[in-house]
Amino acid sequence: MQTTEQPDSFMFSSENVQLAQLIIERYPEGRQASAVIPLLDLAQRQEGWISEPVMEVIAELLKISSIRVLEVASFYTMFNLEPVGKHHVQVCTNLSCWLSGSEDVVRACKDSLGVGFGETTLDGKFTLNEIECAGACVNAPVVQIDDNYFEDINYDFMTEILDAFKKGQRPAHGSQTGRNGSCPKGGATSLSFDPTEYSKKQDLTAAKAAFEESKSRAMAKGNVKGNA
Repeated sequence: MQTTEQPDSFMFSSENVQLAQLIIERYPEGRQASAVIPLLDLAQRQEGWISEPVMEVIAELLKISSIRVLEVASFYTMFNLEPVGKHHVQVCTNLSCWLSGSEDVVRACKDSLGVGFGETTLDGKFTLNEIECAGACVNAPVVQIDDNYFEDINYDFMTEILDAFKKGQRPAHGSQTGRNGSCPKGGATSLSFDPTEYSKKQDLTAAKAAFEESKSRAMAKGNVKGNA
């Protein structure tokens, strides 16, 4: 564990007790241990982080040892083993993001929040962390805030996004440059779509089908010879 300050106990809320049971029931008899990840996620959404009592409760529910829960919780960076702020800002600094300017994004975060990696603002609203790879390299640089990805980020975009969160707003996530999904910056190419051309092809297909049906009927009556 990364922190020595642990709560005395943990209990799922009444609503989450029911959700936990539903999650466990998804798995066949003898395989309930596979529910450890969704249960950890459920607990983290309730508490904000994964404490030792959380892991003990989950271990008891799944009838496995606490160390097995810890093995999972400590392997995936999505699980926080110490408290984080209301908004968890995770900046990708891996190769694609670094080549695309993640250093400026990191600088914007530090300038705006006044904290470094692994630190939380004094008001408890923001925790800033560095992550190895967000898995969205084509839209680099990428920053994850809570459950959402903010892509095609630069210094100014990052500053605006954090200012919006400070005001209690929820800025639009995804590409900040208007890019559609993960298409090239210049727009779609091989997967481009022209509704007019599609309509023409549909009309031609329908015409061919009608012709073939008419030909088949004529052949059935002996009026037309088939292809030799």
